[in-house]
Order: sequence, then structure tokens, then C-alpha cells
Amino acid sequence: MVQSRTNTQQNPEPDFYLRVATEIEALEKVLQWYEDSIRFRLPDRASWECELALNEGFVNAVQHAHKNLPKETPIELKLTITDNYLWIEIWDQGEPFDLIAELEALKQSDLEPLEHESKRGLLFMEQLTDDLQYLRSNQWQNCLRMGKKLDFSNSSFNQASS
Repeated sequence: MVQSRTNTQQNPEPDFYLRVATEIEALEKVLQWYEDSIRFRLPDRASWECELALNEGFVNAVQHAHKNLPKETPIELKLTITDNYLWIEIWDQGEPFDLIAELEALKQSDLEPLEHESKRGLLFMEQLTDDLQYLRSNQWQNCLRMGKKLDFSNSSFNQASS
């Protein structure tokens, strides 16, 4: 079972939720939701890295996890800011897979990462985030969970500006 982290800040940031249909055209809505909800709250580098990881994760859910499911099958997304992390969760209803084994196989391959026809997005997500998990929550739902450590001290970002 996937467990949520509790926000322990004095003034906790809200969680942000979005539900979209299984269609690649929904990516535009997903990225706009990210921009409107979270982007301005993050240091610049972390913001674009998380946006790219979200993009890759959503595309993988549509093209791989839900490839044999009706487009009406929802993909659910959640963004959570804790004290020093942004957590991105992408919930799908496809067949589970072993993320660790897939990443190991990609790394052991003789091909360069960009030469892989598919699955290179897994490598990008691993490199862009600090915590990457793919968890089965029950008989019908999986969660791609990505965590990005937020370092406001090495940034010109001012938390008070949000």
C-alpha cells in the first residue's frame, strides 16, 4: 500500500490533484496544471527538472501502462510539497512492472541511453529526481512516485515571493 507523507510545516502547503483521461493530448492540461499549481513555488532548476520528470511519467502512463485500456480510464496526479521535497505521484491502472529491474536492464545494455527506442524516459526520471518508486497500491492501481529535494539556500528563489 502506498503511504502518504504528512506535511509537517508550520504553514503547510496544499496538495494539488488532477484527473485526466488516458490520452496524450491531456499532457498539455497536465503541464498547465503543474505551471499554475507548483512551478512558482520552486527554485528554477528544480522546477524545470520536475516538469520534465512529470512529462516523462505521464507519457509513460499513457503509452505503456494504459496502452490497452480505454481512453476514459483515468490517470490521477498529485503534487505535494513537504519541508524540503516536492512529491509527484502519477496513478495508473495498468499492469505493474518492476521499475528497478527495468532501470538495471537499461543500464546494463550496450546501447547508449538515447539510442533506446523506448524506456529512456525511465533513465531521465531517475536522473532528474532524488527518489523514484513504482508501487502497486492494490489489485488495480499503481503509483509512480518521484521526489525532488528542494534546496532554497543555493537559489535566488525567495519563498516569501509566492
